Amino acid sequence: MARPTHRVLTLLELLQSGGIRTMAELADRLGVDERTVRRYVDHLVDLDVPVESVRGRYGGYRLAPGYRMPPLMLSDDEALAVLLGLVAGRRSGLTTTTDTATGTVTDTASETAAAKIRRVLPKRLAHKLDTVLESLAFTAPPGEFATPQTTVLLCVADAVRHHRPISIRYTAADGRRSERTLHPYGLVAHSGRWYVTGADPAIGEDRTFRLDRIADARTLPGSFEPPTGFDPAQHVLSGFATAPYRHEVVLRMQGTVEQIRVRLPAGVATVEESPPAPGADPATQGWLRVELRAERLDWLPPLLASFDRPFVIERPDELRGLVAALADRLAASARRVPPEHGPVA
Repeated sequence: MARPTHRVLTLLELLQSGGIRTMAELADRLGVDERTVRRYVDHLVDLDVPVESVRGRYGGYRLAPGYRMPPLMLSDDEALAVLLGLVAGRRSGLTTTTDTATGTVTDTASETAAAKIRRVLPKRLAHKLDTVLESLAFTAPPGEFATPQTTVLLCVADAVRHHRPISIRYTAADGRRSERTLHPYGLVAHSGRWYVTGADPAIGEDRTFRLDRIADARTLPGSFEPPTGFDPAQHVLSGFATAPYRHEVVLRMQGTVEQIRVRLPAGVATVEESPPAPGADPATQGWLRVELRAERLDWLPPLLASFDRPFVIERPDELRGLVAALADRLAASARRVPPEHGPVA
């Protein structure tokens, strides 16, 4: 049976997770009656923990806004999960930068957060976690990503949530700088970078911007209504797949969307699935239209060969020649035999 002290600490953890917790919910989670919950709340108040009572139909208890516990109370599992999450976030680019008073980037927030957590953990637990992290090896090298400023990320996220327009100072890939207004629909993390997508009212079009190229963001007066059913992640991926590049490739491939997406994800190509003809066998695989943009074509022939699915090249003609050349090289290699069994063809 749980001791009262343990239940009081569990109550504090529940309140720390945010929001209003109803009396019935707390009683159920703690396995006690509502009168006992009130007594546990009184214990927290006696310890100078600012627990607020919220009246009304959806009332209950919550912690006062801005309250932070002085000690960090984490179990072994929780501490390991937090530190591993910080390591994974830093390696994948899903972190933000910490700025000095002059605006110069010093390091990633995940590094400073991990250092602070280590300082307040008990020595026994800190030693065990260091052992795990020091013995951990990764199969892929860490990426080198340009991380956004924390203030920019938080401003944009707040604007997305409350449908507020923002003003941003942006530096494009070619170095051009501009200040523009954006109606942000959503934040998207893709391949180690942060993006915000939304409407640019000055040109009446939807745009996508990299957060690490935004030098400053501030909320503007007013509000907007995002389009119904808008999918920010899909919009960003579609933008990558249809971005202007040197070559426009159009293919017809036989198979399922899932088979094609294994090697041509949504950020690389668009796939259109034709509806089956009336009376057609559902098990019969149809032909799909695949479109993608590319600066070079030399990577496509081996990729198409790896599908092991029938395909037709609609354009460009140059790709047909590259695929045929690869087929000739593969056929020639298949005919070769080791020197000890005869001359190499």
